[in-house]
Amino acid sequence: MEKKKKQILLMGNPNVGKSAIFSRLTGARVTISNYPGTTVGFAQGQMKLPDGERAMIIDVPGVYNMFPISKAEEVACEMVESGDIIVNVVDATNLERNLFLTLELREKGVPMIVALNMWDETKHKGIEIDIEKLEEELGVSVVPTCGLTSEGIKELVERLETLKAKNFNKLKRSEKWEETGRVVTKVQVLHHHHHTLVERLEDISTSPGLGLPFAALVIFVSFSIIRFVGEGLIGYVCEPVFNDLWLPVMEKLSNLLGASGFLHDILIGKLIDGQIDFGASFGLLTTGLYVPFAAVLPYIVSFYLVLGLLEDWGYLPRLATQVDNLMHKIGLHGYAIVPMILGLGCNVPGAMALRLLENRREKFIAATLMAITVPCMAQIAMIIGLVGQRGGRYVALIFGILFALFVIKGLLMNRFMKGSSPEILWEIPPYRIPKPKAVFKKLWMRVTEFIKEAVPFVLIGVFVVNLLYIFHIIDFLSAVFGPILTGLWGLPEDTISALLIGFLRKDVAVGMLGPLNLTTKQLITACVVLAVYFPCVATFIILVRELGVRDMIKSACIMLLTAITVGALLNFLL
Repeated sequence: MEKKKKQILLMGNPNVGKSAIFSRLTGARVTISNYPGTTVGFAQGQMKLPDGERAMIIDVPGVYNMFPISKAEEVACEMVESGDIIVNVVDATNLERNLFLTLELREKGVPMIVALNMWDETKHKGIEIDIEKLEEELGVSVVPTCGLTSEGIKELVERLETLKAKNFNKLKRSEKWEETGRVVTKVQVLHHHHHTLVERLEDISTSPGLGLPFAALVIFVSFSIIRFVGEGLIGYVCEPVFNDLWLPVMEKLSNLLGASGFLHDILIGKLIDGQIDFGASFGLLTTGLYVPFAAVLPYIVSFYLVLGLLEDWGYLPRLATQVDNLMHKIGLHGYAIVPMILGLGCNVPGAMALRLLENRREKFIAATLMAITVPCMAQIAMIIGLVGQRGGRYVALIFGILFALFVIKGLLMNRFMKGSSPEILWEIPPYRIPKPKAVFKKLWMRVTEFIKEAVPFVLIGVFVVNLLYIFHIIDFLSAVFGPILTGLWGLPEDTISALLIGFLRKDVAVGMLGPLNLTTKQLITACVVLAVYFPCVATFIILVRELGVRDMIKSACIMLLTAITVGALLNFLL
């Protein structure tokens, strides 16, 4: 029977650099799991101890103390009982806040070591800490570390084998605060420090007056970079690979299959004017591969690259602070902006990020709002390209309508849905220069996760759409929904094809509106309806997994009702 691996818990307050320490200890051997019976996720990986024994490293959710006020903190407290060793990661620049948890953890009777992290920043902030005296006062080992540069990591690992359990007197809560203050006074000295440019930027980004304009600037620059990188990858890498290398292979296979027939339509799809069209043929090996790898993946790569930079820079908590008041009015908290921002790149990672929200009510509101009102980057680009030809004011009108829907639907769901959304407390970390290695490692993990989770569902969607065409179900749907299209929305029946394709690719669906010679009024209506009526199949499947079948059916009904209502109002008012 295999010997149970030693469990080493990384514990500490939020935003103390636990993930950076975790990455240094485990390398790439990482899995993401949910704690049993919850949606709270945690990372775990393996490391080799100096004696050759393998240990399991667990990145425990951040917690301020052993009195949990959220599900994530409750899980963190429960996980303490399963640990063989606790590595208490402490922010060296904020000892007074962090040491309260240290005093609580040492009472658990588990061998413990303190990783005094962000050691490099203490010098910049004029903070001097006597390590030997801190060890003496706490009665546990203390190692200065910097997760971003690996400083102290080797010594930390070497000391793990020498740790022993000690018995400490249990202190009352008030006594712990007194002890924290006493220890900090004895071991820490503060020197005069001039405000740096970076610190001035920190102040601006959290300022009530300047924070929102600064956020708008950051978002504008971020999405300019995302679009530049994404379109560059599509134009110079992905499309040449598909057109020059993959297309000849598909053409030979198409000829072998007789250029038509059931198997040909499933694998290759329909020939458009006698040619394979990766965007419209809808075969498993053509559109099924082109959509995720050539059309979506470039934006995913560029988006996650920029997101990783913003995360490691320390800006996202500041953005959450700026939008917190608005989010509260629609039943969410500020950090729910993260799935929305992710959704602007691609709705699939936005849907996957819903697991950040631990409450079922919050997840439902955020998922529904994202699917209805947050178009992906590719769809945004198509709307700008197609509608922009009629005038920039019409593009602004479409996105203005989507924003109004975001606020109105959020207010309504918050008003009529039972239950409450819990508050999430987060720390605002200092700005740091992102380390390229850490950013690209995070990028690799996220991109591979997207490929594993999204690509199979895109293939399933292509297969289903093919069957709808082959068995003439689309003709039936056109007859059923024709009255809605023409009567309520004022759109031609040909638009049904774009709506059905929108279930697979929203941007392709918007592009299909071009040849229909729609009036400006019809084009605006069609673009808004396409945005709100239903998510793409990959997003839909992820949402089913995150929300459950029952809640997803409710959310889908809200989407369809919204599309019918908004389309009718636009047809009447414009």
